[in-house]
Amino acid sequence: MNKEHSKFLIFGIIVVGMVLRLPFTSIPPILGSIAKSQHVSVGQLGMLTTIPLIAFALFSSLAPKTAQKFGLERAFALMLGLMIIGSIIRVINTPFLYFGTLLIGIGIAHLNVLLPSVIRTYFPMKIGPMTSLFTFSMMLATALGASMAAPITAIANWHMFIIMLSITLLIALMIWLPNERFAAKHQQNKVSENHVIRTHEKINVWKNKYAWLLLFFCGMQSAMFYVLMAWGPTIAVQTGLSPAVAGIFSGLNSLIGLPFALIIPTVITRLTRKRRQILMSIISLSGVLGYLLLLHPLGTFSYWLIVNLLIGMSTAGLFPYLLTTFSLKTSTPSQTAQISGMVQSGGYLIAALGPALFGYAFSWFHSWTPQIVVILVLFVLMIIAMIIVEKKDKIL
Repeated sequence: MNKEHSKFLIFGIIVVGMVLRLPFTSIPPILGSIAKSQHVSVGQLGMLTTIPLIAFALFSSLAPKTAQKFGLERAFALMLGLMIIGSIIRVINTPFLYFGTLLIGIGIAHLNVLLPSVIRTYFPMKIGPMTSLFTFSMMLATALGASMAAPITAIANWHMFIIMLSITLLIALMIWLPNERFAAKHQQNKVSENHVIRTHEKINVWKNKYAWLLLFFCGMQSAMFYVLMAWGPTIAVQTGLSPAVAGIFSGLNSLIGLPFALIIPTVITRLTRKRRQILMSIISLSGVLGYLLLLHPLGTFSYWLIVNLLIGMSTAGLFPYLLTTFSLKTSTPSQTAQISGMVQSGGYLIAALGPALFGYAFSWFHSWTPQIVVILVLFVLMIIAMIIVEKKDKIL
């Protein structure tokens, strides 16, 4: 473990984890209030949940270069500052609402990629527990934000809720800032080491077949989550559930993820590659089973509870596994950042396209069945990709 770090580093990782999804996942429950205030339709504001995913796809691959230029710690401070600006300008008007969401997406895209690299740098012997720490804090904040958004907006207004989110981001920056002074020191101390690493690591990750398999895995595990989030309530309402009951399951998915976020990374680091293949195949297959049930949807609470439990357990296990894999399958923090940037860049492009194509197919087929069949085939291929990657000790 690298002992040269601020005493605020672990606390900083926790608060950064908290704001990795909170600024945009807490907005959907109050879209109606925002639309009414801005005199636009709710449909027009639907892009607010897609813009961050597009930003993840476009800017994730730039994160390693940002860290190389400014240092990991300073890059985090800069991105948190960008997110604060993006968050607060959302209260101005509708165009700034979109632009601010884009800035937030750019900031999160960098933090997504660089957090595994921070853990690989400072806690190489505690990758599992530290990954558990920030994924748990991320999912807990996501669940709390989604549940508190509507009540706070009802008591005050959506502007006040956005201001509260911005204050949360400011607090996260203040907690992280003590780590920033270590950036220049580490860059200076590691000039010769980085020179050796760079000459050894002149690898184009885009030409690495295992990296592509991991990219596909990333995209499909994200699509498994975002397709259900986007269209699950609609399918449930079509089967006869009320919108209020259908909406309960969005919060349920976040809560399901908490124990998995806490356990999976630590368990993964202690298992052999063969046992990881078995465990993650079982977790993946629970999601496949959930989507299989969607081929014949029923309009009962118990049916939708089972569907969401199966898919929720799967996505909650696959995401922490992916983040842990970035560190386990690489040998240096630089490699971790490279593979994380490449995989998340392409993976979130798939994730952004998934819900849109899923919905578009319904307008074409007037049925959910064809796209569910296609996505089931892709999920099976996702499992195969994971098994192939796990056959290698390191992919970079």
